[in-house]
Amino acid sequence: MGGRASSGKSANPGQSILDTVGHFFLGVAIVLAASHVLGFAATKLGQPRVTGEIVGGILLGPSLLGAVAPGLTKWLFPPTVVPMFNGLAQLGLVLFMFGVGQELASMRLRGAAPRAVLISQSSLLVPFAAGTLVALPLLDDYMAEDVHPLAFVLFIGCALSITAFPVLARILSDLGISRTRAGQLSLFAAAVGDGGSWLILSVILSLAHGGDFTSVIGKALAVVVVVTLFVGPLRRLLAKLPDRTSTPTTAPTLTVLLVVAVGATSTLTAALGIHQLIGALLVGLIWPHKNRAASAAVAPLAGVAKTVLLPFFFLGFGLSVNLGSLRLDGGAGLVLLGLLVAATVGKVVGPSLCARFTGLPWSEALTLGVLLNARGLTELVVLQIGHEAGIIGKEMLGLLTLVALATTVMTTPLLKATGALREPPPRPSTTPEQTPQAPPLALSGAETVSAQHAGRPPE
Repeated sequence: MGGRASSGKSANPGQSILDTVGHFFLGVAIVLAASHVLGFAATKLGQPRVTGEIVGGILLGPSLLGAVAPGLTKWLFPPTVVPMFNGLAQLGLVLFMFGVGQELASMRLRGAAPRAVLISQSSLLVPFAAGTLVALPLLDDYMAEDVHPLAFVLFIGCALSITAFPVLARILSDLGISRTRAGQLSLFAAAVGDGGSWLILSVILSLAHGGDFTSVIGKALAVVVVVTLFVGPLRRLLAKLPDRTSTPTTAPTLTVLLVVAVGATSTLTAALGIHQLIGALLVGLIWPHKNRAASAAVAPLAGVAKTVLLPFFFLGFGLSVNLGSLRLDGGAGLVLLGLLVAATVGKVVGPSLCARFTGLPWSEALTLGVLLNARGLTELVVLQIGHEAGIIGKEMLGLLTLVALATTVMTTPLLKATGALREPPPRPSTTPEQTPQAPPLALSGAETVSAQHAGRPPE
């Protein structure tokens, strides 16, 4: 009995010559190969690489492979191995949120603060309001059991208000419009808007299962405690780091410190009833992006997290959603259309009108709104959190997944259709910009603005 347990053999050796470890490494090889091939195919179709990676994860699940060869899916990804993949996915997610925090911390305004702030708020609030209105008639048919109705309505609004910052940055880089006024304003609006969305999501999770605003206030105070007693001292410690790599071991030591800080803060926030990704976001906000030694410590994690870890999140997401089971020939089709219209119109019209009101010409204003409509990876993370919290069921998860994919895929064609890509890229003196020294994690294939400022080629 002891020898069998230690060997890690499958529950039914007659069905497989591989033990658990063998299945794990086979799954790693298949997931990474599919992610790379489909990511490369996406770039050939004018889409960001992450779009192909997302599709790869979904196709390996019940949406395609599980429908065509269910036995093969169970053999490739047996229940004993899936938790191992989930561990890799969670590590990739916290590093992704660390990168989001770095992006937020490195955003700077120079002379365009009122316009940029107004656009970022319209990018968040208009689609959020549209989403909540669409969600109201869906309460009876799509709300999960034992969930507060307000949490469901707010969650749909939150999901439709997301812009995927890394995907947006990659689109701007691929199309060569990163340094246009519309491109940089969209980056700032996406960063600030997504920061607000994560705060709203924390409130929604508190309300999801009967919590009231007292519990929300309690968790807000818990965040204050974490920032005061843990994050604050950590920031002061990091501020003392030398601004150069003094020894060959400095960068590896700081890389380990980064991962330890992310892990410890994520654990602390999770223990206090706040989602663990908020902890990783806090570390990203305080990590000294202007410090060359600290920035060098980030670099080794970027490629690994982007190309090796996040594909396992896409796999886990793909295993949990079955797009093939959706029946869109009736009411579900109308619901999908309503969600897609609310998401697209809210994201395009709201920021476009605000940008025009603040003085941008119509061409740039419309370009800005179209850019902010890309949702991609960030919305999938939010959807997975909502599904795991029981706020939305599998059918709504599938519908919102289609919305995330459709709004991301339509960004480049809409830009080409509106003629935005034929305009010469202006370089105004008053635009939001990122600090050149900061090399934030490009965890979903995003080309960072700081790399462009430094003159480095895209990945």
